[in-house]
Amino acid sequence: MPDRFLHIISFDIPYPPNYGGVIDVFYKIRELHRKGIRIFLHCFEYPGRDRRSELDTYCEKVYYYPRRVGLQSALSIKPYIVSSRRSDQLLKNLLNDTHPILFEGLHSCYYIDDPRLKNRFKIYRESNIEHRYYYNLFRVEKGIFSRFYFLMASLKLRLYQKVLRHANLMLVVSQEDTAYLQQHFRGKKVEYLPSFHANNALNPNPGKGDYALYNGNIEVAENAHAVSYLIREVFSKTQIPFKVAGMNPPQHIRDLIKNTDGVTLIENPDDDTMFDLIRNAHVNILVTFQATGLKLKLLNTLYKGRFCLVNDKMLNGTGLEDCCQTGNTPQELIDKLNQLFSKEFTESEIKKRENILNQRYSNDKNADQLIHLVFAK
Repeated sequence: MPDRFLHIISFDIPYPPNYGGVIDVFYKIRELHRKGIRIFLHCFEYPGRDRRSELDTYCEKVYYYPRRVGLQSALSIKPYIVSSRRSDQLLKNLLNDTHPILFEGLHSCYYIDDPRLKNRFKIYRESNIEHRYYYNLFRVEKGIFSRFYFLMASLKLRLYQKVLRHANLMLVVSQEDTAYLQQHFRGKKVEYLPSFHANNALNPNPGKGDYALYNGNIEVAENAHAVSYLIREVFSKTQIPFKVAGMNPPQHIRDLIKNTDGVTLIENPDDDTMFDLIRNAHVNILVTFQATGLKLKLLNTLYKGRFCLVNDKMLNGTGLEDCCQTGNTPQELIDKLNQLFSKEFTESEIKKRENILNQRYSNDKNADQLIHLVFAK
């Protein structure tokens, strides 16, 4: 079989894989490399995430481009997350050959409609319906400037979305988002392909734990809102110990936790600490107020943790309903927590979950599907 090459344009440096979008990017790269795909990785970089030699293990070459933050990008008619990820050198590098190009997220699609790439096979990897995501950030954000930014971003992203008609293939992380894109881009090839992730096998602890856990990147307004909701509406009204673990919690969340009995904050845990917290919790509780994309922390929790309690929006066309307990009001969540803390997590629960996850969320199977969709002639 001849060598198969693929360009991947990533919105960020996908290592370490420690938040939603880059988790999918990194583990996709690793799995494709394992299956013999030779990858040219293009990364946009900015302060806070350094160049990483680990990526060289899986890629033929890794290119880095500065993200063009500032007023010029902000005033563009294109969304800021797109206009700030442009580079003449990136386009030159893409034009050195005729290999397929995978655009990770709408963020990386600045050149997807460039006439010079007209004859290339272009793949759009969806992670969210972005204008919905930003509109929901607008709804939960408290600062006036941030609310204005999120609202304007949502409007720009909705208008910009039509650029996706230039993609030959769309790979979408949830069934609901797949239906949305099929409706808006009739005649285009839109395929459901769940996110890649860190887990190759289930590793939960049978038995019981003595606390409930929420994990997530708490500097994101959506997640901070979820934490605040759970503390104020659920855990302040129970005797169940609650731990909150995640990246960069804002000051108002620190203050809320400090002033609430029975709630503990674990700030910026490393991977091993986070995995131990997930595995040892009796209930991992995850709620969201926007039903977009696939929440990768849900997958992580199901592979590593015991009981998982969520609201309906967290499931969002994932097919994981039978792996989770659900509650959509504070009282429903309290009642489910009390029920679950009276039960042990058994081997039969693990087996049931394993069967469901292996059907849809196997990295091995999903990499085979991606390769077939891109390279089969």
